[in-house]
Order: sequence, then C-alpha cells, then structure tokens
Amino acid sequence: MGRKRKKQLEQTGVKPQGIYDAKSLGAPKVVMLGMQHVFAMFGATVLVPRLTGLDVSATLLFAGLGTLLFHLLTKCKVPAFLGSSFAFLPAYLIIAPPESDTRAQLLPYACIGVACAGLVYLILAGLIKLYGSGKVMRFFPPVVTGPIIIAIGLTLSQTAINSCDADWLVALVAVALVVICNVWGKGMVKIVPIIIGVAGSYALAAAMGSVDFTKVAQASWLGLPVHLENTAFWAFQDGETALMISAIITMVPISLATIVEHVGDVSAISSTVGKNFVDDPGLHRTLLGDGLATILAALFGAPANTTYGENTGVLSLTKVFDPLVVRLAACFAILFSFCPKFAAVVECMPTATVGGISLVLYGMIAAVGVRNVVEAKCDFSKSRNVIIAALILVLSIGIKYNYENGVIKVPVGNVTIWMSGLAIGALTGIILNAILPDKD
Repeated sequence: MGRKRKKQLEQTGVKPQGIYDAKSLGAPKVVMLGMQHVFAMFGATVLVPRLTGLDVSATLLFAGLGTLLFHLLTKCKVPAFLGSSFAFLPAYLIIAPPESDTRAQLLPYACIGVACAGLVYLILAGLIKLYGSGKVMRFFPPVVTGPIIIAIGLTLSQTAINSCDADWLVALVAVALVVICNVWGKGMVKIVPIIIGVAGSYALAAAMGSVDFTKVAQASWLGLPVHLENTAFWAFQDGETALMISAIITMVPISLATIVEHVGDVSAISSTVGKNFVDDPGLHRTLLGDGLATILAALFGAPANTTYGENTGVLSLTKVFDPLVVRLAACFAILFSFCPKFAAVVECMPTATVGGISLVLYGMIAAVGVRNVVEAKCDFSKSRNVIIAALILVLSIGIKYNYENGVIKVPVGNVTIWMSGLAIGALTGIILNAILPDKD
C-alpha cells in the first residue's frame, strides 16, 4: 500500500485494509502465513477433544471444513478461522462424564445437543435479517450473558484442579509457560502460548517417564478421521429419547453466550482489519456461517465451532488481512486430520498437562465474562440487575456442585429430563431480563 493512500485512510479515521495481500507476497510466504494461523488455533482446538473425549482427527477436519463453509457464506470477505469452542465443555462433561464407563456411547447424544444449539444461530440470523440486529440482541444484554460466561468458567474449575492433581509439577510448568509467553512474549511467542505450554509440559512429563507412547507407535500414518460410532447419527439409531431431550436442554442455552461471543469476535476482526463486517457481509451471514459449521461438526462427532481470537491476533501481528491465507490454514487442518499418528500424540498428552492448560483457559473464560460486564458498564446499583446476575451465578454453580453429575432430573411423563445448572441459570436470567421493569 502506498504512503499517500495510507495517509488518506488515516486522515479519514479508517484503518489500512492490510499492508499486503496474498498476490503480492508470493506462494512461499503465503504458505508460511497459512501455517502460522494453524499454529495459532492448534493448541486450543485440539485441547477440546482431549478434554471431552471427542475425536481429534474429526475435530481438525471440521475446523477446516467449517472455516471454508464460513468463508463461502460470508462472500469470502471475513478473515476468520473457526476452531473448537470451550463454552460447551461443562455440558459435555455433564452428559458424558469422564469417569463414566459408557462415555463413548453418551458423546453422540451430546453432539445432538450441540447441533440443536447451532440451530439457534440460524434462527437468530433469520431474525436479524428480518428485523435488524438491535431489536434481536436487546434480549441478550451483558447483564445476562456476562454472568453466564462467568459461570461457564467457574463450573469447569473442579475438572482443571482434578487433572492437575495427577502431577502438580507438570501442571505448574504448563501454567508458567503460558503466563510467561502471554505476558512477556514477543511476536509469534505471544500468539501461541498454549502450544508452548503444552509442548514444554509434555516434554517434561516424557523426560520423567510419565508418558506412554504405545498408542503413537501403533497408530498408522494415514486413516479416515470420521467413524460412524462417534457421530450423532449413531445416537439417532440407538434412539434413547430421554437422553436426546436432556442433551438438547443442556446444550441449547449455552448458545446464547456463544452468540454474544461471536458478535464480539466479529467486531474485533472488523476493528483489526478496518472494515465493518457487521454491515458487510452482515451479522446474519456470519451467524449463519458459524451456526452451519457447528451443526456440521456436531453431526459428525466434532466439537462446536467458534471464531478464534487467536487468529485475529495473528492478523494484527502480520498485517496480512487477505482471507485467502486463513482458507489455506483451513486446508492444512483438513490434511492433518487424515493422520491418526498425529491424533495419537494428542491423546497421549499427560493429564497434568491438560490440567495446567485448563486452569488458565477456564479462568480466562470467567474473566471474559467479567470484562463483558465491566465494558458494558452494567449498573449494579439497580436491584433488577443484581437479582438477574445473582440468580444466574448461584443457580449455575450451586446446581453444579450440589447435585449428582451437576444436573437436576425432571420427570416428564415416562421421560426423565436432565437440566444442568447452566441451562437453568441462563433461562432464568433471560426470562427475568424480559419481565423485570427498568431495562437498560
């Protein structure tokens, strides 16, 4: 971009639309930049299946396919990468607890719930197209979504501590590396602290003889990433109606928090690039892309997708805003998904390493909720706002730690429905915000 053009943009208050594009960089640099985006999303994306028991290869495949679908639906304008969402973790752990002997059979039901959560994106996208974003989003203000996000992080804290108990030294090394890289790191080191934390902690555990690499040695180099028994289609064949209903009720309310997260991410990308993607291609298109990507991933046994802030950080670092680079990263993720040996390396990750990384990530989720409330300047001198936030937090966290498996069992005829604390807290907050007077 010429200096004259750059100066003109600065005078009008609009940021430059990228100093470079893919055509001017040439193939070798574009490939390197694409790999950089893969590294940025990699740590968090593969950690979700490691925590939930979902398939790593399927996760990578549908992160790549979901990203390509998102770009297609947003007219190839938004340089966003879609990776695994952490917001649904508590619900996965409720529906398919790690200690359960039937966890593998329960996960497909969780996937059905996530697919239904993706439908909420589609419904909201249609409403925004019809009525505009302002009229729709006023039902989900920060006083509701902020406490929901805080509760998501706090309800996961027990899982992180239990994992750290396996080896606190390995866990603390993971935490220390993430913190050091994130606070004092420069360039790419600051962008990929999760990968560095995982690699350093993993290496320490391996040096201590705490890692069994038998699965890695037995795994083949090439293989299919999707297996029918891990998909939602298997659950449809199994046909446990009560489990399906419970999974849907548990998962769907969480989509209200992730939708707000999506809006924030799209706004952040717009700010970074200097284009208003909320208007063009439109929030309805970005929600449609995210929702369809989540539905597709869930049906085939992968986690819900979400736009990744890590990749927005790479955009800011490199000043290369061409969406083609992100689509190339998606293609690399798809290629990696066909390597079972690579998936086995992730599955052999020490429990303490997962615990240490989780300790930071879950805390950051809760902190994002706090930031959501603070930045929106929610007025907690108003009783209605205090009541809404209080009930969301107490119901979500109280039910999690005081009921078996963190759910309330509600008998409806011959069917017993499970309702998680998060589901009850979120629904309570939304209803109270709608009916209590003096809304902000």
